[in-house]
Amino acid sequence: MAKALKGKAAKKSNCAVTNGEVDLAKYEKLDVEWRQIGLAAPARRALVDAKLLKVSDLRKISADELENLHGMGKSAIARIKVIMNGKKIKFRP
Repeated sequence: MAKALKGKAAKKSNCAVTNGEVDLAKYEKLDVEWRQIGLAAPARRALVDAKLLKVSDLRKISADELENLHGMGKSAIARIKVIMNGKKIKFRP
């Protein structure tokens, strides 16, 4: 089960923080598609925080915006681009 992070750990991660705690259950409900793709937790949280809940939502942002999300690493970006190409989805110019 998801645990809530407290203190410095919660502040360091770019997650929704309420009263010093991060609600990880929030992410479990919203990051299902990203989990299926196999993205790491920091990348999944970054996408959920940006209100990008499914691959088709990536049409709303540019590739640069994706790369600048806190928590988005090179591996996650590469995996996302492969999935997008397979679904013929393109970033906003």
